[in-house]
Amino acid sequence: MAISEYFIRYLQRCDHLSDADLARLRAMPTRHYQAAPGEVIVEPGPKASQSCMMLRGISARLHRLKGRSGQQVITALHVPGDFVDLHGFVLNGLSHAVIAIGPVEVEFVDHSELVEITRNYPHLTRLLWRATLIDAEIHRQWLVAAASLRSNAHLAHLLCEIYTRLNVVGAATDLHFSMPLLQRELADLLGYSPIHVNRAVRDLRDRGLVRWVGAEITILDWDGLVRLARFDPDYLDLGREPT
Repeated sequence: MAISEYFIRYLQRCDHLSDADLARLRAMPTRHYQAAPGEVIVEPGPKASQSCMMLRGISARLHRLKGRSGQQVITALHVPGDFVDLHGFVLNGLSHAVIAIGPVEVEFVDHSELVEITRNYPHLTRLLWRATLIDAEIHRQWLVAAASLRSNAHLAHLLCEIYTRLNVVGAATDLHFSMPLLQRELADLLGYSPIHVNRAVRDLRDRGLVRWVGAEITILDWDGLVRLARFDPDYLDLGREPT
């Protein structure tokens, strides 16, 4: 298969791609894989020989805590177009796993392809570097949200972010998207108990901000959700800047 058009859309949203850049990306061979809900897509451990890109669905970065049986923390969500482990291309290994949240489709890219790009396509190299920097910025914003927002606003911030990221690549429109996280998984992600998450979901519904049925979420009042969350998308760096 060829590389995900979602990733190309994401790069084009950020910057201009020349005909040579587009041709190189579309010529990049990938290996397609479908993962079942809860399946580990990327294992932690020593340096890998390939990196993984999201094609359909949502995956999560999962840290399992040593010495605490069964305890785990979700530190990132990945949407179509994301390289979930691009930093593993230059690091000696990964300390976390990446798991499927609901059914997921991914593409694996051999590191030999990325090596060739870094040697011969400096503009694409900078854009790949930029993608890893934005990933880190999202992580920092999650820390800020966790430290400064009440549970309902914290959840609202997550919904605003995920919809924005999906919408940018054309994977969600009309304020509707799927997020197949169980309440215990939301609890792991947000750092609350399942009871607190249940209350936060109910509060957003009672305020008329969202319709949430199973994995399907419709934002009924975008402006109201943004105000509650104090959401500012600047950290996603969606402005089109030459790099």
